[in-house]
This record gives sequence, structure tokens and C-alpha cells, in this order.
Amino acid sequence: MKISVQAIGLTPHEPLEAHINKKVTKLDTFYDKIQECKVFLKVENNSDRANKTTEIILVVPGDDIVVKKTTTSFEESLDLCVDTAKKLLIKKKELA
Repeated sequence: MKISVQAIGLTPHEPLEAHINKKVTKLDTFYDKIQECKVFLKVENNSDRANKTTEIILVVPGDDIVVKKTTTSFEESLDLCVDTAKKLLIKKKELA
């Protein structure tokens, strides 16, 4: 699986990139037909503390899986995205 990370308006630090790679590579264990994973990190322009948005696009045969979450930290929003993506991948595998 090819992993690409795109940060809009910020530069991700090394621990965050390591966290992304660790979490995203685990998704392969739930569905082995993932071709590519695109991760987008963005700081929303609002006054809320919960302004860190992570979006994951999993390129799989059929329909791509898109998950987007916004929280107070990128790590937290990434974890929520991965959890949701994991459930969707398991569902997709059962239907296949």
C-alpha cells in the first residue's frame, strides 16, 4: 500500500508522520486490497479549539473509502479516522 501525506498550511513534525505510518499500515491487516492511502492534514480557520482536521482516502477496488474527523489534535483525529476506516474495511470484506 502506498501512503501519501499532504499537510495544508502546516509542516507535520517527525513524530506525527511516524504515528500516521504506524496507524495506517495496520489497516492492511483488515483488508488486503488497499492500493493507496491518502492522508490530508488541515487546520480549520475557526475559533474552536477542535480545529485539526484529518481526512483519509483509501483507494480500494470498487468505491474508495473516505473518512474525515476534526478534533483538538491531529493524533486524535487520525486515531478516530483509522478506527472508522477499520470498521468500514471489515464491512467491505464481509460483503465481498
